Amino acid sequence: MSRAAFPRPEGAMTAVWALACWLLSLSQPLSWGEAAEGAAAPAQWLLSQPWAVLGAALGVLAAVWGLRATGRAGSLGLTGVTALAALAWLQLPPAQGAASAAAGFWLGVLGLAGLAWLGIQRCAALQGRPSDGVWAPLLFGAWVLYAWQLLTVALDVPRVLLPAPALVLEALWLHAATLGGDFVQTVLKAVLLGWALGSGLGFAVAVAIDRQPFLQRGLLPLASLSSTVPLVGVAPIAVMWFGFDWPSKVAVVVLMTFFPMLVSTLAGLQSAGRLERELMHSYAASYGRTLWSLRLPAASPFVLGALKVNATLALIGAIVAEFFGSPTLGLGFRISTESSRMNMALVWAAITVAALTGSLAYALLVRLERRVAFWHPSVRSA
Repeated sequence: MSRAAFPRPEGAMTAVWALACWLLSLSQPLSWGEAAEGAAAPAQWLLSQPWAVLGAALGVLAAVWGLRATGRAGSLGLTGVTALAALAWLQLPPAQGAASAAAGFWLGVLGLAGLAWLGIQRCAALQGRPSDGVWAPLLFGAWVLYAWQLLTVALDVPRVLLPAPALVLEALWLHAATLGGDFVQTVLKAVLLGWALGSGLGFAVAVAIDRQPFLQRGLLPLASLSSTVPLVGVAPIAVMWFGFDWPSKVAVVVLMTFFPMLVSTLAGLQSAGRLERELMHSYAASYGRTLWSLRLPAASPFVLGALKVNATLALIGAIVAEFFGSPTLGLGFRISTESSRMNMALVWAAITVAALTGSLAYALLVRLERRVAFWHPSVRSA
């Protein structure tokens, strides 16, 4: 038969490379302690390293699966078997910090890397179901966390430089109440209120400038000047004016979010087509009717884009402002205090809370954008 009768699946060379790494890992010592003791009998090695045998067997199975299976079932099956091999490899002494990793361990890691890349590549090519677009980013994030855990422990990276994800999760669990209070202080009080006030004020000033063009010569330069003031200079002044509690952080967030909303709203209001505006004028529509029926819908993608940008700016501004004065609460206060104590696991836990909050806020605003501005080409093509 010709080769066309047996088409080679995508990523076959990656699967072959992973298969070779897994087979070679069985012939090499996993740790330097085994290398110093010399080669053991095969039966003795099988009994002393059950996790290594199981991981290598699953890795070989996943590589063979990647060579033969295609489609949705094949891609998800490849990912599942690879995940089982990764969990087995995580039980080895080098991955637990109990021994120094040798050639066999690193060959298995290279085999895992090849299979992980192949699984992400296959899942990214899936189409036809709404959930298909979720698999690839989820897998990529999970493999990044796995590599972080495995490499920091196997390479004995100091916890001060980079704690393992397991330590960060432990800190999240042990200090959940403390981080919950920090979340309320920073996000629910400073970020949400400052984001709403800054964005609302920027939107209102943009409409006023659009209605009275002479204001553009007076207000717009002042607004652009406010955006150039450095945050590290504003935060201490805000603390002196509004105190150490959350109102000073709200003032900083308002200052950071005002100008992006102003500029984006002005650009959006001016994006309405000339023919559409002339049509509204021919109907004797007032400024308010034209604004509501034509210009605000045209500006909605710009406004929502500014809201997404401001969501991240507000979180960053509130956290940085807490470095310059805060009560005994707040994510910024926690990061500053615990880093001075070298408690980096709790520092990374606070960073994780902030990152998850920002990502969730951005995702919610993206969903809102798809509902409100579904007609815009930038949303329809996403």
